[in-house]
Amino acid sequence: MLAQRITCQSDDPVAHGVYRENAERMLLASYVVGLIDVTGRQILYASPVSVQEAIRIAVSVQESEKQEKFNNSFYARHDRRTYSESDKSRHAVGSRTASQAEV
Repeated sequence: MLAQRITCQSDDPVAHGVYRENAERMLLASYVVGLIDVTGRQILYASPVSVQEAIRIAVSVQESEKQEKFNNSFYARHDRRTYSESDKSRHAVGSRTASQAEV
């Protein structure tokens, strides 16, 4: 309904094509302006020519961001061990060496 109001109705196929192309450019511009952060920047860098291409790029960037956050949280969870400066053998604080465990 809104698209019909934006695009002019014409019997001329050339004019109709021009109106449709203009409406698609307006839709693409509106979509890109609404994107924020990394996704918005990546879309601007890529300069897509269609809304479908912009959506494909946006989905790829979003999935990459999710994967990166997951990877960072994974490594952060498994790298929480702290080492005491006085322990030259670099054992985690609170852990026992094999010789300590036998005693």
